[in-house]
Amino acid sequence: MMIIYATVVKEIGPNAKDFLEEEMMVTFGEDAPAELRPYCFLIDQNALTGEMEVGDQVYLGETSYEITAIGEQAIKNLKDLGHVTLNFKGETDPAMAGTLYLEKKEPVEVSVGTQIIIKKK
Repeated sequence: MMIIYATVVKEIGPNAKDFLEEEMMVTFGEDAPAELRPYCFLIDQNALTGEMEVGDQVYLGETSYEITAIGEQAIKNLKDLGHVTLNFKGETDPAMAGTLYLEKKEPVEVSVGTQIIIKKK
């Protein structure tokens, strides 16, 4: 599988892990607005080198999650801001514009240094 996006978690806001309990994870690049930083996993803002589509895989460390739906702004936000919400509930209707919907699977523990990789199916 070809890697089309790769980054690493650089900083974790004090409230970011609260979202994991709700089966969501919010990322943002280093230019995250001050009011959002406490709720985000801050990442290096890197280029997306291919087209992302349903069926591709998101890796958090060694654990993979299949993409089940893509919100209409998710790819643009990831490219421009390093910002995306990962939803681990297995939904197939992309109701939230900035969200990547992933297969229903327990989110893994994420720490500083965790790699986030997106691979083509």
